[in-house]
Amino acid sequence: MLRVLSYQIADSIDIKAFKATFTAEIYFADSEELFYRMEGDKLIYVFKYGIVCFLNHSEVEITSFIQLITPFSRHLLEERLSEEFDIETSAPKMKLGYNKIEINGSNIDTLRLIMLNVSQSVALDHYNEQTNILLEETNHHTQILERKGKLDLTGTNLKKYIGRTLNIKNRIAENLYIFDSPEETWEDENLNKLDIGLKKTFDLQARFRTIQEGLQIVKENLELFKDLLQYRNSVVLEWIVITLILVEVLNLLFEKIFH
Repeated sequence: MLRVLSYQIADSIDIKAFKATFTAEIYFADSEELFYRMEGDKLIYVFKYGIVCFLNHSEVEITSFIQLITPFSRHLLEERLSEEFDIETSAPKMKLGYNKIEINGSNIDTLRLIMLNVSQSVALDHYNEQTNILLEETNHHTQILERKGKLDLTGTNLKKYIGRTLNIKNRIAENLYIFDSPEETWEDENLNKLDIGLKKTFDLQARFRTIQEGLQIVKENLELFKDLLQYRNSVVLEWIVITLILVEVLNLLFEKIFH
């Protein structure tokens, strides 16, 4: 029995810098991910979007590696999200369960694909949490808008809120590429079948759509908030102009009366 453990440890990991430091055998590498083959049939998968995935590692080894990669991680999470998945390699045919897969033999590409999908599931949990935070904050301001007829944010605070929200939204959107199937599945029918099965097991597509829908709601509300801010600023400018005109008129009247 093989065990896969995947952890979301941060918002992002500096893949390039870590690759230059960690000198284990690399089976696959690009600008987004690193896949290492360690001694004793152990594998490690590192993703730019803040996830580290292990196969056949002890708790001590996992803790040691996370400590090693922490300096290369940005915005460490206080509470790490994780997922465990078991692989049985001596089954007569492929069978997928809730947290286990049975396959007839294995190779490194098969194991890599399983680790990739487990990691994508963890990433979706992380992005779902981030999206829910955005939705809750947006809902808070829209409820105040409904009750009071105006936003409870000043111009500067509203801009900061919009900026913070857009930063989170952009981080999520930047990494949604991960839910494309890897190129290897296009050329290998068995890998493609496995990939489709894993995506269905982890419900990746439906969870992905839920996040996209949430981000769209946030986007629409941000556009409303920006419009309200612009309207508020235009109203202030109008009153400034009116006040200046009134002052000028009063000055003219004063001059005519007392001269």
